[in-house]
Amino acid sequence: MVEGFYDQAEETFQSMDGYLESKNLSELSEKGHFLKGSSAAIGITKVQRSCEEIQNYGKLQGNDEKPISTAEALERLQKVLARVKGEYEEAKDWLNQCTIDSKSCTSDPYLHPFCLNTFPPSSICLPVLALFLLIISILRSFFSHSSHRQEPLMMMTSSLHVMLESNSRVRPSTRPASMDLHLQTPDGFPAFPYDLPYPIQTDLMRHLYENIENRAITIVESPTGTNSSLIFDQGKEWVIEQTRERIRRQLEADELAYQERLVSAGRREEAMRRAARARVLKKPKWGGKGLQEQARRKEEHQDEDDDIFLPDDDRGTQEDEVFISPALQALINRVDKPSRPGSDDAEEVTCTKVYYASRTHSQLAQVLPELRRLKLFRLSSITSDQLPHQQRSSVPHKRGLGNLEEGEETEIMTRTVPLGSRRQLCINEKLRSKAQDLDEACRELLSEKGDKRCPYLPPLDEDIKMIDFRDQILAVPKDIEDLAEAGRLAETCPYFGSRRAIPQAELVTLPYNLLLQKSAREALGIDLKDQIVVIDEAHNLIPTLLSLSTIRLPFNTLDTSLQQVCTYVSKFRTRLSATNMVHLKRLVVFLDALKKFLLQWKESRCTELLKAGGKIEKIDVLTVAELLERMGRKAAGINLLEVEGYLKKSKIARKISGYADKQSAKGIETPASRQVRKGQIPPLHIVEDLMIALTNTNDDGRVTLTLAGSRGQEEVEIKYQLLNPAPNFVEIADEARSVVLAGGTMSPMSDVVNQLFSHVPPERITTFSCGHIIPEENLQALVVTKSPRGHDVEFKADKQGDPEVVAELGQTLLNLINVVPAGVVVFFPSYNFLKSAKLVWEKSGTLEKLSVKREVFFEPDESIDVERVLSDYATAATSPPKSKKGAVLFAVIGAKLSEGLNFNDDLARAVIIIGLPFANLGSPELKERLKYVKQLEEKKGVKREKGQKDAAAELYENMCMNAVNQSIGRAIRHKGDWASLILLDRRYASSAIRKKLPKWIGSRLFVPEGFGQTMKQLGQFYREKKSS
Repeated sequence: MVEGFYDQAEETFQSMDGYLESKNLSELSEKGHFLKGSSAAIGITKVQRSCEEIQNYGKLQGNDEKPISTAEALERLQKVLARVKGEYEEAKDWLNQCTIDSKSCTSDPYLHPFCLNTFPPSSICLPVLALFLLIISILRSFFSHSSHRQEPLMMMTSSLHVMLESNSRVRPSTRPASMDLHLQTPDGFPAFPYDLPYPIQTDLMRHLYENIENRAITIVESPTGTNSSLIFDQGKEWVIEQTRERIRRQLEADELAYQERLVSAGRREEAMRRAARARVLKKPKWGGKGLQEQARRKEEHQDEDDDIFLPDDDRGTQEDEVFISPALQALINRVDKPSRPGSDDAEEVTCTKVYYASRTHSQLAQVLPELRRLKLFRLSSITSDQLPHQQRSSVPHKRGLGNLEEGEETEIMTRTVPLGSRRQLCINEKLRSKAQDLDEACRELLSEKGDKRCPYLPPLDEDIKMIDFRDQILAVPKDIEDLAEAGRLAETCPYFGSRRAIPQAELVTLPYNLLLQKSAREALGIDLKDQIVVIDEAHNLIPTLLSLSTIRLPFNTLDTSLQQVCTYVSKFRTRLSATNMVHLKRLVVFLDALKKFLLQWKESRCTELLKAGGKIEKIDVLTVAELLERMGRKAAGINLLEVEGYLKKSKIARKISGYADKQSAKGIETPASRQVRKGQIPPLHIVEDLMIALTNTNDDGRVTLTLAGSRGQEEVEIKYQLLNPAPNFVEIADEARSVVLAGGTMSPMSDVVNQLFSHVPPERITTFSCGHIIPEENLQALVVTKSPRGHDVEFKADKQGDPEVVAELGQTLLNLINVVPAGVVVFFPSYNFLKSAKLVWEKSGTLEKLSVKREVFFEPDESIDVERVLSDYATAATSPPKSKKGAVLFAVIGAKLSEGLNFNDDLARAVIIIGLPFANLGSPELKERLKYVKQLEEKKGVKREKGQKDAAAELYENMCMNAVNQSIGRAIRHKGDWASLILLDRRYASSAIRKKLPKWIGSRLFVPEGFGQTMKQLGQFYREKKSS
């Protein structure tokens, strides 16, 4: 079988050889001096070097004096083969794109004799193919001297087949067959910090373990009180088991040096803390002079050379270099890139890790206390030699693991790294105080040398300092604030230090945007291949995916961008290359066309609305194709993909923004440009984001034009809105080994599956809904269908403005709240309904009656007042005066108080939900999204039974229930808590709505026949709680 493969490969090469000869091109490949002079020699040389490594491995395998294991030989060979393929693909890309003008050859004695205006790309393929024939012969020799049998031979044959496929971009597997194993789901979890977990906690841990092992995507609903954060961290236990088993099967013996180094790093960090407190910390001397000397030295202000604002390929670039193709430039950059002594990023040891994402850093910080409680590995009857390498992490004791005695117990910490932005982690205060665009300012400092370079980033020849700081990060789990403080102590950049720690981290915590945006993952070097992704608070995932892809471009920002580009082109016209001038002119044409279109649209809509008087508000929705068509012929003739590629490659937006900032600092600015100096995103960056969005060829997005304001003060905005969240999550779902979406209330789960995982095979998706840990008697869930007067309780949008309906609602609430002790939280479906109810109750005296026995609070209009209102409410609810029974807080579903706040114990002995918060169907954006979902279902040919809701109706209802469930989850926060849940709307009694409530509520929901029975049930519930 293997010999047949070799013959097939050689035959393929011979046919290609014949093709080249028929084209009379093969003679060029025989000129050795041409290859030496050509830049393609870079790629060829690297392939040759890789082939020599393979040959050396073959010799090593056949040398009885230096035997190596089968697993090691295969692993090393696979790495080399993967690299050879990468080098070959890069060389081939260059060959397919290469064009060399005759003028560029005159200065090169090697190129000149063989120069063609359009150089044949196939002419130097023969040496490359010859080298691959060499690989085949080496492998034949390698296997003839080895004891490998059919299984590894088949594996290597498969890898070579993948490598030699001309159109394949799939990386060959680097995992030997012996690494494939299946672990049985354990009955118990020793890492759990409590002696006896609740049954639902055990079920959840088993579910997570099994799904990670089976490479599944799972949606988990885990109510507050089940220690969900603690349990989700148990994914680390699966990593431990997998690592230990694989290491055992491969019989690898690894030393304890790395673990000891982490212990030493922890000691160094503690020593630095003591030194900092004593004010004797010495400063590292990076860049030639110490930080203390730099601080004492008087600052010298010099005008920056305008050359720094030129595109990178226009600074010190000869005219002939314009013709170097992107692929070749990438090859040259990789060869010229300085390497750090003693380190090799490609060979750095990595391990399976858990990426744990949540909305904010404050939520991520709550994970660390739970993590420290885990007993991830407890030494009792095992020796240190049995400890898996990946668990040789930092330990909170003085001695290394090698000094532990058998039977002695100790706990091993997880190697953890938090990720954040420069805004959170930059410790260069001088830079922070002056830079409006911190990211760009940081990049500029990185490109500097000597004293101008950022003093907190060690130079390339002092990489050991960064390695030491990396070890300090991994030594003890830190939150984002701890990381920044550690960077200040070590005087090393925590932003780049955290990036350096990712490969060897076992747990990576990061906010949503750093995980969900591909550009952010690439910038941080995050590779999700075969890793575990846990997304907490995942009920926010779909809205976050949609919002991250939404780009808003106000007209003033567009106008400022156009001015900046025109000023830049005028300034550097004589110093820009022809290529740059062509692309910049295209950019100006596009921006000018967009500006003129928006002005025309604004004028036409103002004319239409002039008769209405007062404030103007108009929204139009277009597809991307419609927008480009209406912008005119000039814009339609521009290839946006080319412009986008130029913007990305040249980083011209940064250059133009930097030059504009410099001009503004000199006082040369327009009124519109002053906005940029207030810490806002540079205008051209927003334009760049919009242009990238407009290159999206599918029908997943819409462009919204908005006109608002009064006559003469109209404001126009163009917005790109993504309608489908799935494309931004596809890569994560496909690359990761397992994805866990977790939240306290994830119902309805079908909504998440339909919107994010329609491309995933159903057998790979699982769901799990925890019961609540509270006893049955601690929750009273009721649906109120009848008012005290016997009327149906229903608060549809058309009834919310009816004074009689609102007055009867007030009477209903008076009765319900009267039997509830301490605090009551009442959620309205909208701000307008709450405000109108407040006005009606003030006039009718209902509010006065309510305030006799309770302090009354309303959700504030401004976020700055939230903390004060909550504090006052908590005091009134938990420690009311003798004349009061407690407090009531009126809030709005989906607003400031409905999510992220905990109303435990006396803060909420009852949660009352009024109506169903359906979104406004008059919203053009919502209409477009519902229309898109319906059309998508029709394209897929989905058939629904008669009377069954279509996809748009389902999405509309699910959006409503997601909001309801988040408000419901504010109460009952621990096992001993108790409260009632009162749903004021008869629609909650329908089976369609009930099944979309969290399961732990739906199973306990009771629908009384009348209001009298409702009051009886509530009274009995609170009497029992009072007596218990």
